[in-house]
Amino acid sequence: MPEISRFLLLVLLSLLISDARAKRIRDINQPVVTYDARSLIINGSRELLFSGSIHYPRSTPDMWPDLIKKAKECGLNVIQTYVFWNIHEPVQGKLNFEGNYDLLKYIKLIGDSGLWVTLRIGPYIEAEWNMGGFPYWLKEVPNITFRSYNEPFMFHMKKYAETIINMVKAEKLFADQGGPIIMAQIENEYNNVQLSYREMGTKYIKWAADMAVGLYNGVPWIMCKQKDAPPTVISTCNGRQCGDTFPGPNGPDKPSLWTENWTAQYRVFGDSPSQRAAEDLAFAITRFFARNGTLNNYYMFHGGTNFGRTSSSFVTTRYYDEAPLDEFGLKRDPKFGHMRDLHKALRLSKKPLLWGVQSIQRVSPDLEITLYEKADSHMCAAFLTNNNTKLDLSINFRGVDYFLPAKSISILPDCKTVVYNTNTVVSQHSSRNFITPAESKVAKWEMFKEAIPTINELEIKSKVPRELYHLNKDMSDYAWYSTSINFERRDLPMRSDILPILMIASLGHALAAFVNGEYVGFGRGSNVEKSHVFKKSVVLNPGINNISILAMTVGLPNSGAYMERRFAGPKVVTLEGLMAGTLDITNNHWGQQVGVNGERLQIFSEEGSKKVHWVPFDGKSGPITWYKGYFDAPGGNEPVALRMMSMEKGMVWINGLSIGRYWVSYLSPLGKPTQEEYHVPRAFLKPKGNLIVVFEETGGYPDKIEIQTVNRDTICSIISDFHPTPVKPFEQKNNQFRSIGNPVKAGYLNCPDGKVIEKVEFASFGNAEGACGAFTPGKCESPKTHKVVEQLCLGKPSCTIPFEKETFFEDNKDPCPDVTKTLSVQVRCGVSRKSANLSFFL
Repeated sequence: MPEISRFLLLVLLSLLISDARAKRIRDINQPVVTYDARSLIINGSRELLFSGSIHYPRSTPDMWPDLIKKAKECGLNVIQTYVFWNIHEPVQGKLNFEGNYDLLKYIKLIGDSGLWVTLRIGPYIEAEWNMGGFPYWLKEVPNITFRSYNEPFMFHMKKYAETIINMVKAEKLFADQGGPIIMAQIENEYNNVQLSYREMGTKYIKWAADMAVGLYNGVPWIMCKQKDAPPTVISTCNGRQCGDTFPGPNGPDKPSLWTENWTAQYRVFGDSPSQRAAEDLAFAITRFFARNGTLNNYYMFHGGTNFGRTSSSFVTTRYYDEAPLDEFGLKRDPKFGHMRDLHKALRLSKKPLLWGVQSIQRVSPDLEITLYEKADSHMCAAFLTNNNTKLDLSINFRGVDYFLPAKSISILPDCKTVVYNTNTVVSQHSSRNFITPAESKVAKWEMFKEAIPTINELEIKSKVPRELYHLNKDMSDYAWYSTSINFERRDLPMRSDILPILMIASLGHALAAFVNGEYVGFGRGSNVEKSHVFKKSVVLNPGINNISILAMTVGLPNSGAYMERRFAGPKVVTLEGLMAGTLDITNNHWGQQVGVNGERLQIFSEEGSKKVHWVPFDGKSGPITWYKGYFDAPGGNEPVALRMMSMEKGMVWINGLSIGRYWVSYLSPLGKPTQEEYHVPRAFLKPKGNLIVVFEETGGYPDKIEIQTVNRDTICSIISDFHPTPVKPFEQKNNQFRSIGNPVKAGYLNCPDGKVIEKVEFASFGNAEGACGAFTPGKCESPKTHKVVEQLCLGKPSCTIPFEKETFFEDNKDPCPDVTKTLSVQVRCGVSRKSANLSFFL
């Protein structure tokens, strides 16, 4: 090759490389995540986003990979999490991102799994979390007003937000840096309190948006439930029915996003069970996507556990257990399976949804057809809706009659084929089991009783009882208050059958009262009315009488305006029924102490437990008593829980780590505790010799605490006559839908974790009633059902049971043909002998 030609070739290559570099630089500088009125656009592509909230501090790092894996299995492509200021900066200026507070590790795990992240920085998060995520020290900053155009608050809020953003930037975790974070949120549901702050609220919300975008503008910022959100952010919806209640985002150029779809409801102590049917959840999601929605986030997808003292006022230790993944990370079917199938159906409709034109036809007051079509193409998806909550109806669409169960939507990704109906659950059901292994018992329970202090023994003195929040500074749930009073004999009632009354008006949350070292009783408020009045008769003696109160918080406030101005603790203390009438002893001079002595000595840890003298448990129930024992971890890898039904109220530690508050004596309207079992993460356990320490506030029997394993090995299938034949599975190829299996109306069962069906616990082809784990036989049953199911299912990891009358009735002779038939099957899964033998040899 001549030298001139070689030179020209090198110049040309150099120019091409230079142009490619310039283009790459331009591409890097272009936003990776943008949006328009239809959807978020990620890496140049419109997306349907299926998201779930999983909060890193409500589980442990060893649980994170499995939770993320199951989220992906359910069809999610985004995980949403708050950032929790008070765990990361519990002491001003001292940051903590260790253990299950390792935010960066968590984000990286999500990204490594191929999922995106929505980061809700807050820093106010609510979340049924202590102080809504604010650290307690913030409350005591001079002249501060939370969530307002207030210089002290804005200074600390910006400083913290900047800290988090800079950490994330340094690890290149934002999408425009190649990371998984596609959106971020500033503030949270501010509209709920904005009017309380008047013009300072309006100014604040604009400042918050400008501040966030000013700190980082590589991904979109959102504000949920913010009607007047500034144009630099996207306003999103929270609630249960955003397809009907959301007025739309704050501008014609913004997509409709649903940041909190409540999968049930968090619970406070005293609540009855919280439920939300899979069918209702599916209907709401489908309606939202049929009405231009492009992101649905399950709040929560996995609720987890409020370890330690992290839950807000009266909120249970277990959080959003009714989510698709329960507290222990186990799949809650049919919710998990029904949502997985919904995500598949919506993905089949992706192209017409994101590029088609919407039209809505109201056929009748109850029936409507929503179409997404694109002219001159094969793109077409239809949503057929029956809004009647009681009646099944039919609808004619393009010459074909489609059956629609009551309150349901059918999805037709090709405008022909029904691939999903929101009310037709073909997913299996499951029931959770708590098993008490014989080998895992607490040995050698010992006890240590807290001393009842008098005013002279308490270090903090004041004329009146100090306000509880300020006294404790969120360092403990407990504080002692004590005073003394001298009575002459003539001051006391003359009759022995008349006793004085101790009255304590408290701003919350609970208290235990003692007179002269004797337990008088326990009083509490509630989540609705935290203030309460304690009244009990007491025995007073001539001479010095010591009155001591153990005041308690059950979490700090997490919502509402002016959180920094909340108060708690004893407010007025009187003695009624004295010879001179009622005596107000509020101004009698008091001693106070933060925490109880065992807590201050950390006797819940192995080292701390050596600082006090323990004695064998005497079998008697008593207040303010510590108990300790040791146990071996149950075999296997199933989640572990403590059944606390023999106790009343207090806290539990395992190997020095708090698993949270228990309160089984607070009964719901059903006459049962709101929470009976308490999660012990496997990461907290050693194979042998685990230390359990319980602080019981009012009285209980620790020797009856049970160590349990948790599974969902009870699985069920429920298919009825009125279920249409499921048209599944389908695949999409070249805009055509093709069956990859014969449509079969059948019950499907699939054991978790590679187990096999070891027992058929219930089988009915007839009119059985009840639910998975609680079936009862009907009056019209096939006697063959149990045998048929055993033949089809025993010893197998999964099985299919055809819904065919000829299978269950001899010669197809149905003794009650007018009765609607339901196939109800419940089986128990277990480890196969083959697997067990293999495990033994390994």
